[in-house]
Amino acid sequence: MPTPVHAAVLSGVDEPFVFADLVIGDIEPDEVIVKITAVGLCHTDLAVQHGHIPAAFPIVLGHEGSGVIEQIGTAVSGFAVGDAVALSFAACGTCRNCLAGREAYCVNFMALNFGGARENGTTTLADADGNRVSSNFFGQSSFATHAVAQEKNLVKLPAGVPVELVGPLGCGIQTGAGTVLNSLAVPAGGTIAVAGTGAVGLSGIMGAKVAGATTIIAIDILDERLEVAASLGATHTINSKDADPIEKIMEITGGGVDFVLDTTGVAPVIASLIQAAAFGAKIALVGVPRPGSSIDLGLVSATGKTIIGAIEGDAIPQTFIPQMLSLYEAGLFPFDKLITTYPFDQIEQAIADTASGKAVKAVLVMP
Repeated sequence: MPTPVHAAVLSGVDEPFVFADLVIGDIEPDEVIVKITAVGLCHTDLAVQHGHIPAAFPIVLGHEGSGVIEQIGTAVSGFAVGDAVALSFAACGTCRNCLAGREAYCVNFMALNFGGARENGTTTLADADGNRVSSNFFGQSSFATHAVAQEKNLVKLPAGVPVELVGPLGCGIQTGAGTVLNSLAVPAGGTIAVAGTGAVGLSGIMGAKVAGATTIIAIDILDERLEVAASLGATHTINSKDADPIEKIMEITGGGVDFVLDTTGVAPVIASLIQAAAFGAKIALVGVPRPGSSIDLGLVSATGKTIIGAIEGDAIPQTFIPQMLSLYEAGLFPFDKLITTYPFDQIEQAIADTASGKAVKAVLVMP
C-alpha cells in the first residue's frame, strides 16, 4: 500500500521550498521506510538550491535524517520495525573503495547520492498524479515526514539517545569531526587552524579537542561564532575582518600550523591558509566552492604541503556515529550546543537564520 508523505519540494534553482503531499510506492527488498523525527539543514542542501550542485527538479532534498523504522523490506535482516535510526550517505558496498572500508569514496558516490533516483533509475517518491519526483538524495531525501533508505546507510541508535538531535551526525557533524580525527589524523599536541565556524568547522574544533590538539585556531568574520568556537575548544580566535589571519597564525604558532581544515570553500581564504601552514602541513578542504574557483598551486609545490578533499570525514557511519555519541554521553563532544530546532513548516526561517549566522545547525522537527 502506498505511504503518504508530506515533503518540502524544490522546483528549481533559487526557488523556495514548497510543501506538497507525495507518495512512496513499493519499496525494494533491501529498503526500509523511516518515519522522520527530525532532519538537519546542511549547506549541501542549500548548494543544490542555489545551483552550485546540479540536480534534476523537482526534488526532495534533506540528508541528515533521524527517526523510527516503520516498514522493512523482505531482505532486511539487521533492523526491525520500531528501531530508532540515524540516516547517513549512500554507498554501493561492493566497489573497490567500499570493500577497502572507504565508503565515503564509493566510486558510485555521485550517482547514488546526487542522481535523484535509485540505481535502477526509479524514484522513491511520486506526486498524486504518479509523476516522478527526484528523490533518494544521499540515499534518503529526508525533508519529508517519511523517507526510504537502504539497510546499509542506516545506523541503529542506542536506547535513550535524543532521536530529534542526532540527524546532523550523519553528515555535517560527522564531516567536521571525522576530517580532523580520520582524514587529517591530528595527533595529541598538534596545531590546527579551522576556517569557518559553522556546524562543520565547530565540529572539527570539538574533534581537535578530543584528539588532544594544544593549539586550535578558529577563523571567521562573526565574533559571536568565534565565541562559540572558544567555548567548544578553540584556544585562539581570529576575526579575519579585523586582522590578517596569516600574520596572526604565524604569531601564534611561531612558523605556521601543521594542519588546516577549511569549511568555507572560498578560494582566497584557502590561499591564505596554505600560506599560513607550516612546511609539510596537511590541508583538508570540505567546503563547497563556487564553480570555477581556483588557487595557485605554486603555494603548495615547493613547500611539501598536502591538500586533500575530505568527504564525510572518511567516516564509516556505523562505527563513527556511535563513537560520537559515546563522546557526547561522556561530556566530551557537546554537539547539541550547535543545534537550534524549528518546526518543519518553518524551513524558510531556518534557512534565513542559517544564512545570517543566527543558527549554527538548524534542525527541522516533524509534527
